[in-house]
Amino acid sequence: MLNSRNLISFAIATTLFSGYAFAQNAVIVNGKAIPKAQLDKLVQKSGQPDNSQVRDQAREMLVTKELILQEADKRGVIQNESVREQLEQSRVGILVAAVFEDYVQKEGVTEAELKTAYESVKAQYTGKEYHVEHILVEKESDAKAIILQVKAGANFEDIAKAKSKDPGSAPNGGDLAWVTEKSLVPEFSKAMVQIKPGQISDKPVKSQYGWHIIKVVDTRDMKAPSFDELKDQLKQMITSDQNWQKAKFSEMMQKLRAKAKIQ
Repeated sequence: MLNSRNLISFAIATTLFSGYAFAQNAVIVNGKAIPKAQLDKLVQKSGQPDNSQVRDQAREMLVTKELILQEADKRGVIQNESVREQLEQSRVGILVAAVFEDYVQKEGVTEAELKTAYESVKAQYTGKEYHVEHILVEKESDAKAIILQVKAGANFEDIAKAKSKDPGSAPNGGDLAWVTEKSLVPEFSKAMVQIKPGQISDKPVKSQYGWHIIKVVDTRDMKAPSFDELKDQLKQMITSDQNWQKAKFSEMMQKLRAKAKIQ
């Protein structure tokens, strides 16, 4: 028999072991332990900050999942032929997608396809780019007054910082950086392309946002990024095309059939 000292030692050891086992598990559902590693993985995959609230939500998801699995086993629904067929279909569907994704990553997009796509994209880089600054105000009278101030020698950038209503560009002296004619509202673009570098608009330009005073700092011919700079984007563009996907899947299956022994 255990004496009192042994009983105390046993109780302490049991408590310590239980605490250790609990620390290794996220939760225990009807005696089934769910490892903490599963909870950690679920929190990580959520993309949310790791905090107690997110962990509680993830833990509830694991509990729900385990309860359903246990109930499915208890009711014997997994033995149902229809359920088994659906599970197998889901499994095959996941494997088909995974195999095709791996095929595309390793050998799906040819260099020739990338080059063709690049030439198509490159052709879109025509025309000019404009380095533009602007001041946006609510009233036409205010815009006219600012034009007179600038033409009298006032600093355009300083006025933009003080009076422009555009929160995105005002802190930078009204600077919109390099833009294209198509990237701006039509009223703004129409006036912009008529202004010479270093000049401002002779009169205020009205748009849906208010009244603009436009300054063209410089212009340049558009230049397409290099093939290497666009390569990853080109690959994504090609692989997202449904017609390309169908053709590549057919190609993959033809290769598999050619290597297979089908009797």
